[in-house]
Amino acid sequence: QVQLVESGGGLVQPGGSLRLSCAASGNFFSIYDMDWYRRQAPGKQRELVAQIATGGGTDYAYSVRGRFTISRDTVKNMVFLQMNSLKPEDTAVYYCYMRIDPSGLGYPRDYWGQGTQVTVSS
Repeated sequence: QVQLVESGGGLVQPGGSLRLSCAASGNFFSIYDMDWYRRQAPGKQRELVAQIATGGGTDYAYSVRGRFTISRDTVKNMVFLQMNSLKPEDTAVYYCYMRIDPSGLGYPRDYWGQGTQVTVSS
């Protein structure tokens, strides 16, 4: 059973920083994409914040470009999101996502973390 476990959320003042972590555990063959999403309000659609592809290429939502950095540890099967210069509008529940092939048969599946709350407020 593959699980993604997130950590690192919390309350921070505007201009502050937080680092989110997400670790994949269980038995699986390989990880493809690793992304971070966020939902800023209940009922609002989850939006893609940052992504890191298998080859290491990264991409970011325009609203976080230059402030957030996605990285990974392929040995530990972890993905990170360093968030700097945080703004109140960054307040959201943040979710990690990984596309994982659990069996090695070439049928990757989507896996999500449980979500971690980030609140930016003075």
